[in-house]
Amino acid sequence: MEDYFDKDFKYIFADFLSVITIASCLVSKVPQIRTIDQLKSARGISTTGLILEVSSYTVTFSYNFCKGYAYMSYLEYPILLLQEYVLIFLVLKYQNLLNTKSFIYTGIYTFLTVFFLSNILPMWVLTFLLPFTTPVGATSKIMQLTAILRTKNSDSVSLATWAMSAFTNFTRIYTILVDSADIMLLMNFTISFVLSSSVFLAAKYYKTSKKTD
Repeated sequence: MEDYFDKDFKYIFADFLSVITIASCLVSKVPQIRTIDQLKSARGISTTGLILEVSSYTVTFSYNFCKGYAYMSYLEYPILLLQEYVLIFLVLKYQNLLNTKSFIYTGIYTFLTVFFLSNILPMWVLTFLLPFTTPVGATSKIMQLTAILRTKNSDSVSLATWAMSAFTNFTRIYTILVDSADIMLLMNFTISFVLSSSVFLAAKYYKTSKKTD
């Protein structure tokens, strides 16, 4: 324990932020899940955006895992993925999209994820895919932002979920700088922070406008 506190302060602070980030991610999607379940509606939620987000999370998690990076620097990903699975199920359910096609796509996704995490595929495949997580992740958030702006409705959108998303993206910028300074990961989180903040602000605006009306 004494050896730990002998470390440079920036590393201790990075670990502290990692703990906060992971703790936040334990419940970050829960408000969104509860909102949809209580309203029995997924209006204003982009299904395609959620699927793109899951794809981005899966590749980023697999890349970090296979690279052998410190678990604390990416532990939120498996936690977020579990919540995303529940969220996607509810959105598909309330948008009447639970069908044979959705189950086939689920099977394909599961098969590919196992391949990534088991190191069956060479590392260069994940290294090749990682840069695409930035535009894919960005697109998922842009689609959510577009869905809110198009419908002018954010009833099914949880402000708490998007506030935590922006916060955890911001903290990860610092922890990655300290741990690995991986440029691709830094770009990913910087863009995600900006877009998550934009979704939060748009959702907040339409909730406030509705109350005013």
